[in-house]
Formats: sequence, C-alpha cells, structure tokens
Amino acid sequence: MKEQAKIIHLKEKEIPEAWYNVLPDLPKPLEPPLHPATKEPVGPDDLAPIFPMGLIEQEVSSERYIDIPGEVIDIYRIWRPTPLIRATRLEQHLQTPARIYYKNEGVSPAGSHKPNTAVAQAYYNKKEGVRKLTTETGAGQWGSALAMGCNFFGLELQVFMVRCSYEQKPYRRVLMETWGGKVQPSPSEMTEIGKKVLESDPDTPGSLGIAISEAIEMAVREDDVKYSLGSVLNHVILHQTVIGLEAKKAFELVGDYPNLVIGCVGGGSNYGGTSMPFVVDRLQGKDIRLIAVEPTSCPTFTGGRYEYDFGDIAEMTPLLLMYTLGHDFIPPPSHAGGLRYHGDAPILSLLVKEGVMEACAYHQVEVFEAAVTFARTEGIIPAPETAHAIKAVIDEAVKCRESGESKCIFFNFSGHGLLDLAAYDEYINGRLSDV
Repeated sequence: MKEQAKIIHLKEKEIPEAWYNVLPDLPKPLEPPLHPATKEPVGPDDLAPIFPMGLIEQEVSSERYIDIPGEVIDIYRIWRPTPLIRATRLEQHLQTPARIYYKNEGVSPAGSHKPNTAVAQAYYNKKEGVRKLTTETGAGQWGSALAMGCNFFGLELQVFMVRCSYEQKPYRRVLMETWGGKVQPSPSEMTEIGKKVLESDPDTPGSLGIAISEAIEMAVREDDVKYSLGSVLNHVILHQTVIGLEAKKAFELVGDYPNLVIGCVGGGSNYGGTSMPFVVDRLQGKDIRLIAVEPTSCPTFTGGRYEYDFGDIAEMTPLLLMYTLGHDFIPPPSHAGGLRYHGDAPILSLLVKEGVMEACAYHQVEVFEAAVTFARTEGIIPAPETAHAIKAVIDEAVKCRESGESKCIFFNFSGHGLLDLAAYDEYINGRLSDV
C-alpha cells in the first residue's frame, strides 16, 4: 500500500461523467413493478403522471453507464468530488489493525448525500416543463436536498415531512424553507389521505408511507406537477453511484481496496450508491463483504418479508418486489428518521435475497454510543442515520483487533448531525431509550 495522507482528494476533473447502472450486472433480472389496480407490469405511460420521461427511461435502462448532463455536473462541482478519509484516530482508539476509511458526503450544502439525486431529478423535471415538485421526507435530509435542487432550477416544491421528525428536527424545516420549499407536517389536512389518517388516529406520529401518499395525491392533480422520490427506485440509486465511483478512484490513488463496504439503509439510496460499483467486483469473485445496517425499530431486511408491496399507505404507487414490513407499518418515533421506511430498494432487496449482500440491525442507544465515539476521535458529529453504519464499522474493527486481521473497512458517512443535536442532548443526558 502506498504512503498516504489522512484525507484523499480527487481533482475536480475526476468527478464521474457517467452514472453506473447495475441492472445489467445483477445476478438475475429484477421483477417488474406492478400496476396498483391491474397487478400487471407497469409501462412508461403508467408512470408518466408521476415522473418525467427522462427518469422513467433511466428506471428501466439496460445501459451500463448513463452520461451525467453537463448542467448537473456544474452543480456537483459546488461540493464534489467529496473526500475519502482515513479514520486513523478511530483506529488508534479501537487499537485495531483494521484500516478504516469513510467517504464524507456530509460536505454537501445540504449536509448529506441526497443532493446527488436531488439535483439530477430537478434537472430532468425542469427539462420537461414541470413547474412544481412534491415529495415526502423523514428526517429532512431528502426534503432539504430537493429544496436546494429545485432552487437551482427554478421549480416550486411542496414537502410533506413525517410529523414526528417535523417536531424533532425544526431546523431541517428552516433549511428547506430557506431554499424556497414549503413544508407541511404529515399527515395533513391538505390531502384526502391525510384527512383520513388523522380521522382514524389524530395523534399518529406519521410515516413515510403516509407522506408519500400525500405527495402523490397532490402531484396527480395537475399536469405540470410531478412527484420526486429520494430513495428506493432504480434511478435514485443510479444517481448516487457517484459516491462509489469516486471512492474506487480514491482507493486506487492509495493502493488500497476495501474488504468490507458498510452503509446505513432506510430505503437504500446512500448505501446503494456507495456499494453498487463494488457489487460488480463481488459478483466477479472479489473477496469483499457488503453490509447493510438498519435500526431494530424498522428492521426491513432483518425482520421483513420478500414480496410485492405498495410504496405508500394509500396503495397509489406501483407494487415493488422488495423486503417490506407492510405498507401500513407505522414505525416508532426513533431519531433515525431517515431509516424509517417500511420497504427497501428492489435492487438491494434482490442482492440480500441472493446472498450477495448481508444485513444487520442495531438499537438506537448503542448507535448513539458509536456516534459519540466517532465524534470524539474523528471530530465530526454524524447524523443518527450515519451512526448506524459507524456502529457496524466499530464492531467489525473490534473483530479485527481480536483476530489480528488487518482488513480494510470502508463506509459512507452519509450526512452530518449538526441539525440533530436534540437527539445527542437526549443521549448525553440519559433520556434516550431504545424503541
């Protein structure tokens, strides 16, 4: 391995010029989405009321690489390429022979990985004459990223934010509003599905499944309004592959390569984008483990079923073959708001089902313990979602200490926690409990 700096920087000209599409390289083809009414495979016309055709084409594309538009790369240049960082102080603290690296996606203006697809989706919608987007958000990472993307391309935005996160994370709302987005706690009185849910349970904490239903209901009312999703779908993971593609280039610079690729999973966007460029290596026989980490409060991979299910509570979305806890599942109000979706991306679900990828789950108290360890060694405060990946990294590094193996562990630092300090306050003062 080459002598290296703690922070490995790529040059601006090394920002990927094409996204990597894993669909042609999967161990078996994905089963098609099914129409919610007929249960027949959906076609482009079925999706056109919700998404622009440019994204629909990417959703089913068989092209291995899809060019990134110049207008999107121009905005990526604000924060990309993101650094690959060797966590040497964490290694020393753990007294592990493991080499720990992380890709810091928290350096984006929105503080997370989400702008990688938000900017792209705003671009394709603007290109096709869309005036306004609607979306849902859990912890607010996605909503804030899309607000930024819509701002750059002159689109209006209505965000339905899961109520418990809306109350837990007020500054995420402020961030969205600063970029021009409008934010509504979900369920709300703005939609028929929202009214129906509130009628049956006025005190519901909300869920991403409810918020998605509200956003879609609003989107289909007008021709120049579309819906935008921040995770789960193929085109979202496609856009996020800039993370893994940059990471592979950076590892080449230092002459290293990961034995483990770890990331948190709610719907699958950040871990999908991180791991897909490494999945093809695994399928070609490379000795590499892919570990998806989720909360025990919403254990989709580790406690769900692999079956067709709706993406929302109102059964308006196409049915996807995925690991799911059921589209009517209402998760408890844990602080990892971005990991509380009932289903996982079909691509990741297939890889877990086929044994290419593995999954594990943690309680939130042990996750925050890992987050504080990271903050006190590396100096960066992670988002609660990111902290799940860090907990798995620490566990694997301790195993290396016990076995004496010098493995290379890589994870995606998907976002910082500077807007999640209320959760840290609860943990530090002993008020945080497992749910």
